[in-house]
Amino acid sequence: MEKQEFEMDKPPIDELRNKVGNKYLLTCLIAKRAKELSNIYFSGEPMEKDPKVIAIAAEEVYEGKVKVN
Repeated sequence: MEKQEFEMDKPPIDELRNKVGNKYLLTCLIAKRAKELSNIYFSGEPMEKDPKVIAIAAEEVYEGKVKVN
């Protein structure tokens, strides 16, 4: 898996909220995905640098890879 740099101001929160519908649902969706990512990353070998799972989860929501059921 290639490493990517994520910034907390990208993707824009307003655009994420518009994609999902409301702030509460957005928060729940990102938190759930971040927990899944955390379990994936930390179940294996120790890493030199901890991944920013919240930023990765937000990017996945923005790209449409994670959707509300």
